[in-house]
Amino acid sequence: MKLLLVEDEITLSIIISKGLKKSGYAVDTAFDGEEALDLFEINIYDLIILDLNLPKIDGMEVLRQVRSTCDDTKILILSARSEIHDKIIGLDKGANDYLVKPFDFQELEARIRNLLRRSFTQKNSIISCSNLTLDSSKKTVFVDDLLIDLTKKEYAILEYLLFHQNKVISAEELIEHIWDSEVDLFSNSLKFHIHSLRKKIAVGLGDKEVIKTIRGQGYMISES
Repeated sequence: MKLLLVEDEITLSIIISKGLKKSGYAVDTAFDGEEALDLFEINIYDLIILDLNLPKIDGMEVLRQVRSTCDDTKILILSARSEIHDKIIGLDKGANDYLVKPFDFQELEARIRNLLRRSFTQKNSIISCSNLTLDSSKKTVFVDDLLIDLTKKEYAILEYLLFHQNKVISAEELIEHIWDSEVDLFSNSLKFHIHSLRKKIAVGLGDKEVIKTIRGQGYMISES
C-alpha cells in the first residue's frame, strides 16, 4: 500500500518512514502543506498521515483541500494538538482517525492497518483464496499449513490483489499503490516480482494458477 507522510520534523519523518517501509509500505514524504498537496495531485495514495502544525499551508487546510476532491483516501491525523476540540474539528473535517504525539509506533501501525482494511471493505485481517491465506496484521502468508517466505514487495503485491479478489488490476495500478514515486515505470520490476511470487506460492497449489495474467489488461486473483 502507498502512503503519504506529511511531517515537518525531519528526524521524526525519517524514523516513521523507515519503520513503515520496513513493514512493507511504499512511503512518500512531504515536509510542508504545499508539498503535500503537490504530491497528492500527481499520485494516488491509499492513506495519508498528516501533521497539523505545518509550514506554508496548515494541516487543517490540507485536510480540507484533499477532502474537497477525494473521499476515498484515508487520512490519519498525527499531531501534538491534544485538546478534544482539535480532535473533533479534525474528524468533522473528514479525517478518519486522530493520534496524539507522542505515540507508540506499534499503535500507529495498527491504526493504519485498520483504516486500510476499511478502505477495501475487509472486516478482519484474514484474507483467503483457495488454500492460500494472508494475515494482514501479522504480515504472513500460508498455503495450507506451509508458511511462505515472501519479500516485502511480493507480500504487498499479493495483499493488494487479494483485497481486490476477482477484479483485474492493471500493472499501472499495482505500481502506483506498491512502489513509491521514485520508481522507474518502464522497468521490469513488477514482472520480476510477479514471477517470483507465483513460484513461491505454487509450492502448495500444484497446477492451480491463482494469480492470472489477463492479456493486455493486468493481473487477477481468483479461485476459478
